[in-house]
Amino acid sequence: MGGGGSALRVCAEHRGGINWLSLSPDGQRLLTGSEDGTARLWSTADGQCCALLRGHESYVTFCQLENEAAFTCSADRTIRKWDVLTGQCLQVFRGHTSIVNRILVTNNQLFSSSYDRTARAWSVDKGQVSREFRGHRNCVLTLAYSAPWDLPGAPFEEEAVAGGLLVTGSTDGTAKVWQVASGCCHQTLRGHTGAVLCLVLDTPSHTAFTGSTDTTIRAWDILSGEQLRVFREHQGSVICLELVNQHVYSGSADRTVKCWLADTGECVRTFPAHRHSVSALKYHAGTLFTGSGDARARAFDAESGALQRVFRGHAFIINCIQVHGQVLYTASHDGALRLWDVRGLPRAPPPRPAAPPRSLSRLFSNKVGCAAAPLQPA
Repeated sequence: MGGGGSALRVCAEHRGGINWLSLSPDGQRLLTGSEDGTARLWSTADGQCCALLRGHESYVTFCQLENEAAFTCSADRTIRKWDVLTGQCLQVFRGHTSIVNRILVTNNQLFSSSYDRTARAWSVDKGQVSREFRGHRNCVLTLAYSAPWDLPGAPFEEEAVAGGLLVTGSTDGTAKVWQVASGCCHQTLRGHTGAVLCLVLDTPSHTAFTGSTDTTIRAWDILSGEQLRVFREHQGSVICLELVNQHVYSGSADRTVKCWLADTGECVRTFPAHRHSVSALKYHAGTLFTGSGDARARAFDAESGALQRVFRGHAFIINCIQVHGQVLYTASHDGALRLWDVRGLPRAPPPRPAAPPRSLSRLFSNKVGCAAAPLQPA
């Protein structure tokens, strides 16, 4: 399996668990958000901490790093924008009345989801709410955005999708599709019998995939609200999703990852070997990297399902994974960011010419349902 996976560096400056890890679009920096109420910026060149972002009054739930600014959200009900060079707080977004769970920054708009049962759209420049999306009956956990130019231009849809569509998933068991321009609910996606924990969009086919505590994944047409198919084989909550090359990868509390054909819902591969819930997924260059409640990260050949490498060293659940160049980054509830050498893993085969290109939205998974428990001695 290529050895036990050698740690290049252990970054343990946080004094609480790391809840999220974000990589900048240019690959030069990483951003971690922690239970200690701070966020930290790290250089991918040398793994050094280059800025401490201090100001939140409670733990940081999620973060997103852009090339020129960093964004964090917190249980203190606020969102903050930071200068990536100085670490200075540039803007505080106030308005939510409970924990802010997720944020998504795109096209000078910031979207947020909260335990106050709402999602909101904000102007990044002004720091003010431009839209409130009300209708969920419980916490809003996860969200994704489809821009207007990614949506079909049918005349009867042009007005509805003029500002794009926001998709939200909630513990009320539904996902909702919102018209960003008007704030109106465009569709309610009903079918799950448990909380919607994770969500990913395939924008070319205007299809949303949702994962739930009811152990299923469901595919939806976000324009019509039609449920297209149900993916049934997991035996536990579906915690995280990744969509790559018309394949859906799902991590579950049943200790497995499964690979499905997005267009049919057929399960074509199961990745076992985890000893606890699968809490994080990242596909990179033909390799599927996973993080688990067993405190280990793993590398699988995405095509064959073969386990290639195990990365041991964390003491608690791995909450997030990023890959840049030949380095795997894992962030854990033990408070450490670890850097791993992934050289020597097989290269991905060249893409098939017949496969149509897919422009995929960002993935935002939710770690609800993963117990952060210390490992028991072997």
